[in-house]
Amino acid sequence: MFTIVAGAGYTGLRVLERLPADDAVGLSRSPVKTARTCHLVDFDTLAALPLELPDRYRVLYTCPPDGDADDRLRRFLDLLLPAPVRFVYISTTGVYGDCKGAVVTEESPVNPGSRMSKPRVAAERLLNEWATENGCQLIVLRSPGIYGPGRLGIERLEAGNAYLNEADAHPGNRIHVDDLATCCLAALSEEAPAGIYNVGDGDHRTATQFAEEVARQAGLRAPHTISWAEAKRTFSPMRLAFLSASRVVDTTKMRGVLGVSPRTPEQGIRDSLS
Repeated sequence: MFTIVAGAGYTGLRVLERLPADDAVGLSRSPVKTARTCHLVDFDTLAALPLELPDRYRVLYTCPPDGDADDRLRRFLDLLLPAPVRFVYISTTGVYGDCKGAVVTEESPVNPGSRMSKPRVAAERLLNEWATENGCQLIVLRSPGIYGPGRLGIERLEAGNAYLNEADAHPGNRIHVDDLATCCLAALSEEAPAGIYNVGDGDHRTATQFAEEVARQAGLRAPHTISWAEAKRTFSPMRLAFLSASRVVDTTKMRGVLGVSPRTPEQGIRDSLS
């Protein structure tokens, strides 16, 4: 089935390049290096799609919200006539908010605590209403932090930036970009039931432990660690908000239904450095 990848960036481009070349097209706000068909568009002013929509097609949407109401997404949906058979949206596990280290499943209530997560909840609700009205199968992939080539925090380690000590650090959740791309491909398949899926590698080591493994494999000095009290004096408000939210994301449904088994952090870091 023909596929539109709206947002052919870090994750979307990897999905696009794994789809049949003659049956997929990408939309990107920045130029990308690819042999696949990818149109340069401004999602904030997009008034018409640069292609004619077939009767049956599917969409992967990876663009971040542009505000509390996500007018960017709303404008894009208005252009999808006819509506796609299936729409896959990459959301965030941040919609669960701070759960004090508790395990969260797809059935857990959303309780976003940050300004970055609240628009994602609004976008999910908008998509649910739109999909119901248009008879479209909706899959929401709630993703944790995405790492991969160029996104290992090498610069932070080389600069000697501090990390929280283990006594104050919370469980982490993450996924390698190529594994997230695999989840997207599985979700695009008509065999995958519509609904919400938590995605992640199932390894909940802290951000400090992850950074230590990156440093070990990259041949860098282990990160300097500080207490939470000191972090509150030196870390940015955004970083503090990210580190203060604690949850363990259950990905049983992803593994059992989508059939995706992500790589371990050790392997993911190795692949990202190679």
